[in-house]
Amino acid sequence: MTTTHARGAGHLAQRVITFAVLGIAALAIAAPFLWIFRGAISPSDAELYRLPPTLFPSSATFANFGKVTTQVPYFHFILNSLIVAGTITIAQLITCSTAGYAFARLRFPGKNVAFALVIGSLMIPLQVTIVPLFLVMSKLGLTNTLWALILPGVFSAFGVFLLRQHFLSLPAELEEAAKLDGAGAARTFFQVMLPLSGPALATLGILTFTYWWNDLLLPLVMINDTETQTLPVGLVLLAGRFSTGSLGTIAAGITMAIIPVLLVFLVAQRYIVQSIASSGLKL
Repeated sequence: MTTTHARGAGHLAQRVITFAVLGIAALAIAAPFLWIFRGAISPSDAELYRLPPTLFPSSATFANFGKVTTQVPYFHFILNSLIVAGTITIAQLITCSTAGYAFARLRFPGKNVAFALVIGSLMIPLQVTIVPLFLVMSKLGLTNTLWALILPGVFSAFGVFLLRQHFLSLPAELEEAAKLDGAGAARTFFQVMLPLSGPALATLGILTFTYWWNDLLLPLVMINDTETQTLPVGLVLLAGRFSTGSLGTIAAGITMAIIPVLLVFLVAQRYIVQSIASSGLKL
């Protein structure tokens, strides 16, 4: 009994410590977002400089959210970002899944060399290629259009690597059974392998959408027209020249910008759980 009680106390202490550490980590992650929301509902910027700081403003207001839409074409920025991030996400799910399956399961000449080139491209940052990329888009007449932001992101070396590793982890017996049923490579991919790839596709979708939703460099270089800009540039415009914009208005704009990404994450997270449950995979 003494040993049993000691083990029970040890497990309880371990669980308490685990929950305490996770709670502190969650609070540290959520604190900046809570502070941004506090600034969004503050009646004046002076509330953000109050010492000692308070968790809630003296009088909450939602007027800052209305100021966002009057100072800049905010909904145009959101629409442009949705078009860019959504199109790139769909394109990468198509290109990366097909390329990843080819590198993982198919045999063709030069496969290892081609995959080495794909992996090697991960070492080249976007900043290095931004000038030649701008020159190419300029020659094609695509600068100052959303295509200049979409086309560079259609293919992702990281996405190919991620999905290749996923397809390698799937049992080879699935393909063998499909071949016995007379299925070719394309039918095996679309009807057998792809339905089991929900978690990997959802993960790639979340990462891709979040990255291109937050991208600031490419729109700054490729786009000059304010109406064609994306949301990150719009938030910079809210700050004003020399950062003279209202902090409350900027915080309101940031709060509104978080919502689409949060919705995408929640939807994809649910899909990951459903995919794991329906496929019978054990993690």
